Amino acid sequence: MMRGKLWVRLAPFLSKRYVSSSSSPSCSAIQPWLFIGLGNPGEKYQSTRHNVGFDMIDAFAESQNISLTKNHFKALFGEGMVDGIPVLLAKPQTYINLSGESAGALAAYYKLPLHRVVVAYDDTDLPCGVLRLQPKGGYGRHNGLKSVIYHFRKNREFGRLRVGIGRPPGQMDPKAFVLQKFNKTGRERIDSAIKEGADILKLVVSKGLTEAARVANVDQKYKHLVSHDQQLL
Repeated sequence: MMRGKLWVRLAPFLSKRYVSSSSSPSCSAIQPWLFIGLGNPGEKYQSTRHNVGFDMIDAFAESQNISLTKNHFKALFGEGMVDGIPVLLAKPQTYINLSGESAGALAAYYKLPLHRVVVAYDDTDLPCGVLRLQPKGGYGRHNGLKSVIYHFRKNREFGRLRVGIGRPPGQMDPKAFVLQKFNKTGRERIDSAIKEGADILKLVVSKGLTEAARVANVDQKYKHLVSHDQQLL
């Protein structure tokens, strides 16, 4: 039922190959974007480092007046129009290490090419508050992203919005680090980055992933020049 209602709203903006069995080479298509934020569900994990992907989607949704109240393929889901282009938003509720179960099903259900998908997630390889937009890549040490790649049939050709959270200090267990909340300074940096990230996602919609990455990554390159040894607890 939900797909039917959504399809009626999006149909005028999609190519015929998404709404019928026939397609015309002359038909100009406006494909939707799917933005997915990774995190853990539940109040216990709110505002933790591992949930900045959720925070990013929430900020973008709020900026575009998109409601994230539907449950769809194991995700909190919303859809809307941004600059005349359909945008689908999702926050998988599977727990982060199983995020691909939701992400893969959504991309397949809406028949989206992976270059129209962007996944936002926490990254310990970037300083706290630094963002990086990339059109493809691996998963590093992030098991949630590893799950997404697996459920995309091991295809890595999808966009990522990496949100830097810094590395754990000393011998601290990385698993414990990502489940902690930020201190005041760290939270301020992340809140600022989340606002910037929402603007970057809007730029993705209007300019495309490649151009958005070119512009955004230059702006982020020298942001918060801190050593990985200076961690924010």
